[in-house]
Amino acid sequence: MLMKEYRICMPLTVDEYRIGQLYMISKHSCEQSGSGEGVEVVRNEPENHPEHGPGQVTEKQIYLSSKLPAWAKVFAPRFFYVTEKAWNFYPYTITEYSVSLLPHHLKYTTSPRRQLMCTNILVHSLPRICTFVSVQVSFLPKFSIRIETRFENNNGCNDNVFMDGPTPAEDVTFLDILSDPIPEKHYKDSEDLSRWQSSKTQRGPLEEGWREDHQPIMCSYKRVQCSFEVYGFQTKTEDFIHRG
Repeated sequence: MLMKEYRICMPLTVDEYRIGQLYMISKHSCEQSGSGEGVEVVRNEPENHPEHGPGQVTEKQIYLSSKLPAWAKVFAPRFFYVTEKAWNFYPYTITEYSVSLLPHHLKYTTSPRRQLMCTNILVHSLPRICTFVSVQVSFLPKFSIRIETRFENNNGCNDNVFMDGPTPAEDVTFLDILSDPIPEKHYKDSEDLSRWQSSKTQRGPLEEGWREDHQPIMCSYKRVQCSFEVYGFQTKTEDFIHRG
């Protein structure tokens, strides 16, 4: 398992960020939908946590087969979905991801390698014909991503934000919304923070070193744990997840 902590500062307050959070989630879902892919909400209901208080739990099925890198497409089935389960006790949230096959696409297989990838399923061997898989299965039973997030009104200076011991410095990465490179296909001039200014608050444009003295400022602390315990793919996959 590979664990890292990311800190993302923004020129907002924690209360202001909450207002825009739902809008951005909805916008991202729409941008990722198309060609039979997208996001389906299967559960959305209130939940009361004994430690974190009242909140909301949601479960989504995310169909994004085409978004895989080329090396992963060789290994993974063509038709699958990601299950996202999220517990929102703002300003603290937990998000977990797992992967499953679409049942109506996994009808049969004659590949011993693919059979080994399927666990907790009912398999019927039909001599000289095929192997029939009768139920929906998880094709990566040892794959998981867990993201804990806490939002605070500071510039990322809290080294024990999750209150269970400081994260080692070598496992902490600051992501700068101003200077970190953006792939050309995702760049939008209207969202360039070195040029953009809010007409409502007059904040911006941001300048180099803005995190040191900008007010207001908040930080999104994210502790990401990923595990992919498949021989030959573990290190590459875990590194790819954190790079993404």
